[in-house]
Amino acid sequence: MNGCLEVYSNGLRFENPFILASAPPTASAQLIKNAFKKGWAGAVTKTIRDEDVLNSNVSPRLSAIKDRRSVIGLENIEMISDKPIGYWLEAIADIKKEFPGKILIGSIMGAQGTESWKKIARRVMEAGADALELNFSCPNGVTAQGLGLAIGQNTKAIEVITKAVKEVCRIPVIVKLTPNVTSIAGAARGAVKGGADGICAINTISVLSGIDIETMTPLPDVDGYSTYGGLSGRCIKPIGLRCVAEIANETVVPIYEAGGISCWEDAVEYMAVGARIVQICTEVMLSGSLIIDGLKRGLAGYLERKGFASVGEICGVALNKLITHQALNRGYIVHPQIDYSKCGKCENCVEICSESGNGALYVGEEGVIADNKKCIGCSLCSFICPNGAISMIPTKLGITANMQANF
Repeated sequence: MNGCLEVYSNGLRFENPFILASAPPTASAQLIKNAFKKGWAGAVTKTIRDEDVLNSNVSPRLSAIKDRRSVIGLENIEMISDKPIGYWLEAIADIKKEFPGKILIGSIMGAQGTESWKKIARRVMEAGADALELNFSCPNGVTAQGLGLAIGQNTKAIEVITKAVKEVCRIPVIVKLTPNVTSIAGAARGAVKGGADGICAINTISVLSGIDIETMTPLPDVDGYSTYGGLSGRCIKPIGLRCVAEIANETVVPIYEAGGISCWEDAVEYMAVGARIVQICTEVMLSGSLIIDGLKRGLAGYLERKGFASVGEICGVALNKLITHQALNRGYIVHPQIDYSKCGKCENCVEICSESGNGALYVGEEGVIADNKKCIGCSLCSFICPNGAISMIPTKLGITANMQANF
């Protein structure tokens, strides 16, 4: 299985495309070693800071976003690594000695000014890291010091710091970008202009996860107060997909995806829009690092079923199907097809279509019936059916008067 999952990126051999993102699961040498033993191909350390970067965590620092009982996202207000750089320099050397075939990427953050970035980059490189990841995207705390997200929102700063780090590095330099910008493609171009060997996208999305309506306290509640944090997990995948696709269409450097992967299918989607390596954090925090077994097994089975010889053959294959809205075929229309063996006659779709569609559904003796002459082909009914009884089938009817009137 490992043969077909092997990936080369920036001259580095990854035994599979799954690595741990810079986060709590990579907060210590022992955690990283444990993950490597379980089959992860690599890991990005929790961000190693310059001594001048102020860093102090709070408690609690997580808040869950739930869909009924399922956690679909985590907001965190956690800072970067609280361990001193000396710890990490020893840890990197120790990890690489024990696991020479695994890829260890050092996530770093300098203080203000390029000299600090150059100094920490050189030290982490000399400790034995296989590559560096420049944290230009953390939304928590460090932004007040002009770091993290504050750099990621300044294309010129991205370029200047990347260029400075490249001057002292003999290993690949990957720039981790924030989605909290108007143009992540523009930020990626700045990184590449500065000499970046790869792009990591995305970091967390700035959010306020909720309010306790009994106490009127924002979450997470830190002694009666809170602050804005970063959202990760399954719920951010659509944003991550868009960001990766935009970067892939604007640059030619490898993309290291991070953002919302919870299963191997998610990984395939990201690869299809240009990601070469996928980084995972939140799902590991929720389900444990042994998810790697299912990720590898599922991806290997998919490659075999679809006839792909390697993971690399998936990379970017969906990009040419992303076109402008104006270029989409207005003559392509879908209409609902009802599977009466599944239809429970609950009339949920009928009610929703009458309120948010064009009133094209009604209940007959067998179940729901669709009036294709009234149907505008939006597909909402297929999403809200509790029994999965509705499929959308392409037709060749052209643009109807109803479609023109409603959209």
